[in-house]
This record gives sequence, structure tokens and C-alpha cells, in this order.
Amino acid sequence: MPLRPAEGAICKACKGDLPYGESWLRCTGTGFEHCVAPLAYEFPVDAAIKALKFRRRLFYAPALTELLREAVAALADDVDAVVPVPLHWRRQWWRGFNQALEIGKPLARELGVPLVRSVVRRRATRPQSGLTAAQRARNLRGAFAVRGRLPYGHALIVDDVITTGTTVTGLAAALRRAGVERISALAVAKA
Repeated sequence: MPLRPAEGAICKACKGDLPYGESWLRCTGTGFEHCVAPLAYEFPVDAAIKALKFRRRLFYAPALTELLREAVAALADDVDAVVPVPLHWRRQWWRGFNQALEIGKPLARELGVPLVRSVVRRRATRPQSGLTAAQRARNLRGAFAVRGRLPYGHALIVDDVITTGTTVTGLAAALRRAGVERISALAVAKA
């Protein structure tokens, strides 16, 4: 009996039912090559992201990464580094992992580019959920730092959700100060 071809982490029928949104976003600030989030932050995507982040359901990470593969193909082909949005060390210790890192590792492998780990969140910021755009901007001011210079021409910031774009904009500013020339941002969903 022939085997069915593997479908991956998400079956075709389920993929077809997902809340695809307008994937090309306008992130706050300027200077992004691309800012992409292929899905709307609605059920079942929101439930999967919350389960990953807050209930340690790490088995969702490969499925979320799979959803980004097509979006990655739409980006410029000169991306030479993947930068997961860092968590402050205390939050990562409490959570046990960084969801952006879990999503970003396989993307970096598939693109054949380095995964940048020299970016840190130097302040323990409040969680962004529930904050207004102005509060988010104040919350993240000066939150990111890069250890050393980065020799990359086009870095891809990876996160789970983009709401106002404040997080990726703050991280992009730190990357530019460290020498990165061009920056794109990629998230699973747009809230």
C-alpha cells in the first residue's frame, strides 16, 4: 500500500481555513525593506501563539514556522541573517524558551544564514499586550542592545506577532547602530 505524501505540520485543508490577512504591513518608523505577517491574529492562530508562549506548547513552533515559509519566499533573496526578537533573560528563564527563537532557528537553517544571538533585551520591559501604541513606544525605548558590530547587509527580524510594529522598529534601530544596512521584519500574525 503506497504511503500518503507527508503534509507537514499543518494539513492542506487546515491551512486553507486559516485567517490570511494583508501580509505586507506598514511598520511604524521608516527604513524597512519589507514588513510581512501572512496571517491575522484571529482564531485559531491566536490560540496557537498563546499556547506556545504562555502554556509551553512548543509543538506549535514548527507549525508556525511552516506558515512563514511562503512569506520568506516573497522577501528579497539577499537576506543574510535572521534575528529573533530577544526576550529579557528573566522572562526567558521564567518561560523556559523564546518563541521568536523557536520560530527563527528553522528559518535561518532553511535560508542557510546565521542566527544572530548577540542582540539582547537589556531592560525587563512590561509585556506589550494591552498597551496603547504610545505606551508600547515608551516601554521599549532603549530596550535592545547589540554586542559588537554586525557584518550583515540585510537582516530579517523574526517575531510571533506584530501589533503596532514598535518592537521590530526598536530592534531595527539597534541593528542599524550595530552596522546592519537593510532590515526586514517577519511575523506569523498581525494583530
